[in-house]
Amino acid sequence: MTQTYRTERDSLGEVQVPASAMYGAHTERARGNFQFTALKLSDFPELVVALAMIKKAAALTNRDLGVLSAEKSQAICEACEEVIGGQHHDQFVVDMVQGGAGTSTNMNANEVIANAALAHLGLPFGDYRVLHPNDDVNRSQSTNDVYPSALRLAMLAGIGPLKAAISSLVAAFNEKADEFRPIMKVGRTQLQDAVPISLGDEFAAFAVTFSEDCRRIDEVAALLHEINLGGTAVGTGTNTPTGYAPRVIEELSRISGRPLRLADNLIEASSELGDIVMFSGMLKRIAVKISKVCNDLRLLSSGPRAGIGELVLPPIQAGSSIMPGKVNPVIPEVVNQVAFQVIGNDLTVTLAAEAGQLQLNAMEPIAALNVLQSMRMLSRAFEHLAEKCVRGIKADEQRCASLLANSLVNAVDLVHQLGYERAARVAKHAMTFRCTLVDSLCEVEGLSYAEAAQLLQ
Repeated sequence: MTQTYRTERDSLGEVQVPASAMYGAHTERARGNFQFTALKLSDFPELVVALAMIKKAAALTNRDLGVLSAEKSQAICEACEEVIGGQHHDQFVVDMVQGGAGTSTNMNANEVIANAALAHLGLPFGDYRVLHPNDDVNRSQSTNDVYPSALRLAMLAGIGPLKAAISSLVAAFNEKADEFRPIMKVGRTQLQDAVPISLGDEFAAFAVTFSEDCRRIDEVAALLHEINLGGTAVGTGTNTPTGYAPRVIEELSRISGRPLRLADNLIEASSELGDIVMFSGMLKRIAVKISKVCNDLRLLSSGPRAGIGELVLPPIQAGSSIMPGKVNPVIPEVVNQVAFQVIGNDLTVTLAAEAGQLQLNAMEPIAALNVLQSMRMLSRAFEHLAEKCVRGIKADEQRCASLLANSLVNAVDLVHQLGYERAARVAKHAMTFRCTLVDSLCEVEGLSYAEAAQLLQ
């Protein structure tokens, strides 16, 4: 079928826009200029919804302050409600990574909402003589305050799913901790046998480490509630009516259901990404920890006959195209890889924050992509690890008991009875001659079998 177009104009001249598109000239140019990640705004609905919430809050505030007619405000609000409800997301077509500090993202939202509003007024797309993307939808706003505010709203929206996923994994580990509590096994340090430990206690430690992260997330997330909306260009408040900033923040808080607050210094808030860096660092901390736990699960399930083999992970994927019967720990492996990506994303966020110059940070789009991607990937990683791995883990009790019996970890119980030096001689003798600690006690200390066994009880 032949594509039809409408002609729109921007400050650079005429642009041919697909006739059915709800976006306009700026977005069409951006579609051609920014093709780097194949990830569009529509791939991050939390960001699209955040943009629509901001546009609605601005339309209502502008109406109340007498700089936007009630009719236009209503049409814009109805269009925003459609976007918030999940409509028109396919029209947010700009690549997540773009030049211009997010201007193309802001204009994509302005144009889609303007055309959706025109449809409510019974007018064709592109008829901006009645309602304009810049003059009306973007009134009292700038990309400088819309984009960073939308990013923080999008991040706040992702915190609930992330915490829920973490909590699911914590619950799974706690269930296994209770199930495995009676099973004693070898505890290891530096991959060497150390002391006896309960398998349940090992899993309880996994649960505790992620329970802590939920609390830390809330602490860092508190910083994200401070936004610069109302600061417009570089935080000066240019082109806003008197009293706009506090009122639009109040309106946006009501719409989003979040206790947002106006930044103390809007110029500083327009260029500084310290809170984003801290939150990304928190995500990196979580990634490092979950990767370590996945390493442990892979080690403890290794073998199954020629490795440690204390755990049996649920088999969910054939492990080899050539080795019959091989089953790999694919869920811990993929979670490891997610963690690597999140750790790398944090470096990108750090570099983007450092690269800001003077009153604006033009690198915010790459920071936005990476922090939102990290949140999404970690949420899915926790969900999959809980449901496809941890809840189905079984303990090989016979293997745990065998390794414990043949180890020398109980030598630690001899220290308070014989002293460190004598206990070390007993352990070294047992290791050298591959005998039990009881036999070694008999030979090194001259004890009877009953006396030696009594010492190790």
